[in-house]
Amino acid sequence: MSDKRQRARVQGSWAKQSPKPSGQTGIALKNNQSVNAAATVGSWGFDNEKTPKAFEFHQPTKPVREVPPERVIEQAGEYDISYGPSGVSRLRLLPGFLSTEEADWMFSKLLAELPWSQKTNYREGEAYEEPRLTCWYGELPYTYGRSTMPSNSQWHPVLETLRAAVEQATGCSFNSLLCNLYRDGHDSIGWHSDDEASLGAKPTIASLSLGDSRVFSLRKQPPPEENGDYTYVERIRVPLTHGALLLMEGATQDDWQHRVAKEYHDRGPRINLTFRTIYPEPEGHRPGTKMRFTEKKT
Repeated sequence: MSDKRQRARVQGSWAKQSPKPSGQTGIALKNNQSVNAAATVGSWGFDNEKTPKAFEFHQPTKPVREVPPERVIEQAGEYDISYGPSGVSRLRLLPGFLSTEEADWMFSKLLAELPWSQKTNYREGEAYEEPRLTCWYGELPYTYGRSTMPSNSQWHPVLETLRAAVEQATGCSFNSLLCNLYRDGHDSIGWHSDDEASLGAKPTIASLSLGDSRVFSLRKQPPPEENGDYTYVERIRVPLTHGALLLMEGATQDDWQHRVAKEYHDRGPRINLTFRTIYPEPEGHRPGTKMRFTEKKT
């Protein structure tokens, strides 16, 4: 019996003591602080779940802007393409100004007989060869892109005939002519305005096309607050075909730019004749730069 009692005492000493009941319902933390159990359970998301807020739509702080669709002009007519701030900008398009037979004959003559050459131009201080051939006719030299084309008063007879026909059709007079030869689709001219001081205020320019068709593109000058960003400006596309005449009038050179972009698919040669009027530049004015003119009110 003594052995059994001794073994019972030893086994009892190994057993863990049950914790004494306590009146607290909190949870004991390491820093001996107590947290209310009901609050703790609720904060863990098992109770008193919060209902989600209803979706509220807020107007964007900036309005969504869309790029305006490009306008295409290919029918004969007169088009007022914009109004202000410099005045009305106008295009006049005469497809088929020359018959196919006339255009074919004149194109072959001018392609073979005009003194075509490649002009060196300058951009941001760097010299480059223009991606087209040119020649100039007029009593006065013409300067653009920091390069001057000398005067040439010996007009080719075909050019004299064309100048008379263009003047009669438009009611305008011209004393100068810039000829451009686009040898294929790789030749082009970049965005620019014909706004040199020697052209005068709001110049009228008549553009006659011979040879393969090319797209003549225009884009409106952005307002000053756009800081030169052309993303949202109006754009116009004019397919110029063999024998077509396009007249740019009014504020077109002030408020718009134009170009003939590269077209990498098969394109044949194209001659573009741009009739214009050149004035002597004021003494002391740097040639080829734009000058502000003040028109007298009558």
